[in-house]
Amino acid sequence: MPFRRSTLNHRHRDGHVLVWDQNRDHTPKRCFATRYFVTFMLFLGMANAYVMRTNMSVAIVAMVNHTAIKVNDEEAVDECGDRDLPIDDSQDGEFAWSSSLQGYILSSFFYGYVITQIPFGILAKKYGSLRFLGYGMLVNSVFAFLVPVAARQGGVWGLCAVRFIQGLGEGPIVPCTHAMLAKWIPPNERSRMGAAVYAGAQFGTIISMPLSGLLAEYGFDGGWPSIFYVFGIVGTVWSIAFLIFVYEDPSAHPKIDEREKKYINDALWGTDVVKSPPIPFKAILKSMPFYAILFAHMGHNYGYETLMTELPTYMKQVLRFSLKSNGLLSSLPYLAMWLFSMFISVIADWMISSKRFTHTATRKLINSIGQYGPGIALIAASYTGCDRALTLAILTIGVGLNGGIYSGFKINHLDLTPRFAGFLMAITNCSANMAGLLAPIAAGNLISDHTKPIMGQWQIVFFIAALVYIVCGTFYNIFGSGERQYWDNPEGDEQKAALSNGANSSPARLSMPQAITATESRQ
Repeated sequence: MPFRRSTLNHRHRDGHVLVWDQNRDHTPKRCFATRYFVTFMLFLGMANAYVMRTNMSVAIVAMVNHTAIKVNDEEAVDECGDRDLPIDDSQDGEFAWSSSLQGYILSSFFYGYVITQIPFGILAKKYGSLRFLGYGMLVNSVFAFLVPVAARQGGVWGLCAVRFIQGLGEGPIVPCTHAMLAKWIPPNERSRMGAAVYAGAQFGTIISMPLSGLLAEYGFDGGWPSIFYVFGIVGTVWSIAFLIFVYEDPSAHPKIDEREKKYINDALWGTDVVKSPPIPFKAILKSMPFYAILFAHMGHNYGYETLMTELPTYMKQVLRFSLKSNGLLSSLPYLAMWLFSMFISVIADWMISSKRFTHTATRKLINSIGQYGPGIALIAASYTGCDRALTLAILTIGVGLNGGIYSGFKINHLDLTPRFAGFLMAITNCSANMAGLLAPIAAGNLISDHTKPIMGQWQIVFFIAALVYIVCGTFYNIFGSGERQYWDNPEGDEQKAALSNGANSSPARLSMPQAITATESRQ
């Protein structure tokens, strides 16, 4: 078939297929469309995932016998010697684990989480994301019930083994969520819906930290075990509900409104039939925009995991907050991050839909706020540790600005390649969590020397995280892109199919649209 240049006019100016079609009046007029229900369930799934990830950060403060550690080691030097802020040693727990050992316990979850990222990304591309996500979170939730038994009967290594298995179960959450977003959410809703789903991470942290603090102090079976029992039940209920009520994509949903199904599929694929070509491994590995996302993701995870896993310990060691207030105050930065991520996502979608900014400019600008902000805040907070209120305010603002990443690099996979977004997310999230699992280990070892000023040790921890944030954010600004890449071109699939079927007799006719499409995708 001769190439018709008019087909190029049906593409978005940044290379997104048929985005123009979303601005017409045929958008389904329903108060709660099916895609919003899917978004809500994915939001709850992300919240459950981060509850399982963060509850150990608070629980371990209650599990450890801090008095026993002080007996075995010299008293840590506190630069703010005039502070009348005694630590409540009545909250000492059952286990005499050193700071470095605690770091390995906190990181054990991430070893399991990391190794399942890419396999699940590939499997989800081939077999669908729904069941991997639902059953994976079910495994994560069920093994939460075994954490207290493993810690008491199996010691450190028994606990690490259970947390490792929980990490294995949580492995599908990000790549499979990304793949489902690519199938359910039209491009002009991605910033809002993507930020809404990934804001579940902050929502889960906001719920987990204060509730874990209360359960640790007032809960049953010694306090801290009730943290894992309660959240294990919640996660199990969500997993079952997700498997029953959510479907893989609009075409598989038996009750979705036909107008909404057509609207979504036309916006994403230009047809009701979703194409699933082989993953272009070589093209991805040569793509600098892909590496920009990769490094931004790695930098974010290192800084974020440093704070998420170590902030409750910092609250106790340096700021001297009690366990009950520790959980609540540790959650404040993530409340700010949640609120800011929702606010900035609306701004990001407006920047794109108003045509004042390209996808590329929008992603880079918003991502700069999300990575430079916490980097600067961590540097500032490292000098204000003697002032509890000021330090907490700086950390809250810094982590709050970190919410910009959800409308920055975190949703950028969908811009580059809607059809391979889940696989790309699997690669970047795997690499990012390999960087992230180093954070609690590094922090645990840096603050383990009680002969040195404790605030000076934490200053090193904060400076390293800040440097990683800023360097990786800068790399993204140099090499990032918001354009759909030439190797994810549905029109090119038909051309390749024609070539494979022996249509090599018209090379000039087939090469022209490929050249024009490639040129357009770089504009």
